[in-house]
Amino acid sequence: MSVSTGSERQSLGVAVLTVSDTRTEENDTSGQYLVDSLLQEGHRLSDKQIVIDDIYLIRAVISQWIANADVQAILITGGTGFTGRDSTPEAVSVLFDKTVEGFGELFRYLSYDEIGTSTVQSRAIAGLANETVIFCMPGSTSACQTAWGKIIREQLDSTYRPCNFVGVLKTRAEQKDA
Repeated sequence: MSVSTGSERQSLGVAVLTVSDTRTEENDTSGQYLVDSLLQEGHRLSDKQIVIDDIYLIRAVISQWIANADVQAILITGGTGFTGRDSTPEAVSVLFDKTVEGFGELFRYLSYDEIGTSTVQSRAIAGLANETVIFCMPGSTSACQTAWGKIIREQLDSTYRPCNFVGVLKTRAEQKDA
């Protein structure tokens, strides 16, 4: 496992997945926002993909990433609502070794100030799978801004105190050297 010294920021490999039946690279403002934000914080983009809202396609991409030594965190935008094809939580949650209940709770709490009671329709979730942290958030760019700016950014910052996820994320290269 990676252990933070508290004073030195660690760069993580982060993959971004947009789940949408309509988004393309040209109009994926949410996925691009997440890419720009993680790069601005000094992390590395391991991969970025867009897949349609299909449980098995989502699960296939995430499974590859959690097995990839270069990916310590995964950001998923889209597919967390209640429409017929929204299936990100169902696709991803079965892969979790541990669930981060606080992420969805805190996201909905923060979103209440922005969208009122409509926040109850967000099925934002997070968890750990193979020592990789996965955050699933709604597909709107404003939801991604809330999730990244008010929760995820600090939790992927190795210097953030009193705690962050960096210390529990898999860095297979370090494990090989141990």
